[in-house]
Amino acid sequence: MTAHAYDSDHDWDPGPVELHARNVTFDWSNTPLHWIPGHPVASNFVSVLNLLLPEGERWFVQTYNEALPLVTDDELAATMRGFIGQEAMHAEAHDHVLWEFLDHHGIDPRPYARQAEWIFRKVLAPMDKGSASARQKHLVERLWLIAALEHYTALLGDFALNNTWVEHDADPTMTDLFTWHGAEEVEHRAVAHDVAVYFGDSYLRRGRAMLLALPVLLFLVHRGFRYITKQDKTLHYNMFARKYQYFRGVRAGVLPQMWKIILSTFSYFRPGFHPDEIGSTAQAVAYLASSPAARNAQ
Repeated sequence: MTAHAYDSDHDWDPGPVELHARNVTFDWSNTPLHWIPGHPVASNFVSVLNLLLPEGERWFVQTYNEALPLVTDDELAATMRGFIGQEAMHAEAHDHVLWEFLDHHGIDPRPYARQAEWIFRKVLAPMDKGSASARQKHLVERLWLIAALEHYTALLGDFALNNTWVEHDADPTMTDLFTWHGAEEVEHRAVAHDVAVYFGDSYLRRGRAMLLALPVLLFLVHRGFRYITKQDKTLHYNMFARKYQYFRGVRAGVLPQMWKIILSTFSYFRPGFHPDEIGSTAQAVAYLASSPAARNAQ
């Protein structure tokens, strides 16, 4: 069933959704490296997220575990615990892909993984020196950075729910992984923003975090794509051919339009913006109810 099958469900309101982790598992033994038939470059481009997500999601979890004891709002704390559980599961699921899928197909994830570890475990680690107020300020800055990054994960989650992978006979396991993950990103898209506002509602902090998040994210994705492309010995495209194949994937609906994602940054800077404007909770909930991995986890 395609994600488009859920378009008719956008009008119904599922009401408040209690966030919880779904203990999903995936079998990668039969998934080809180029898992979108006829679109090897698009397959590799999306697979970059498997390199980046495990460490990023673990950093989200670590930061929220640091912040959670400081929250006195019981409802927000419960939502944060659900967010933590989902992000921890995302990290675990994509970590399996590194070794059972990428490594299996000759794409060594170790060098890129070490760089991601350095960024998220060293550069963005909690502040262990300085005054209590300085450490609190550092925590708030990291929470706003997570909110900025979650803006893009929500956009990518909405794409995962509305692409054409199924129509192009993409591998069902990889399709389910990214669509399940995307649906949960849409489901909890407002949490990071609400938490950052709770700790320090500041337009300046919000803008500063986004001005950092966007270039870093673009750099890491581009670097990851070059890394996978260089190690994929089955492809021999030059730079122009890769660009052609990328835009071909966009036209086919198997890749997101990056310029639209970048332009969406302007909406984030609009006073009064809230992440609920992105995607559909009803669509996300509908997919999660039918996802093979999510259903097996129940």
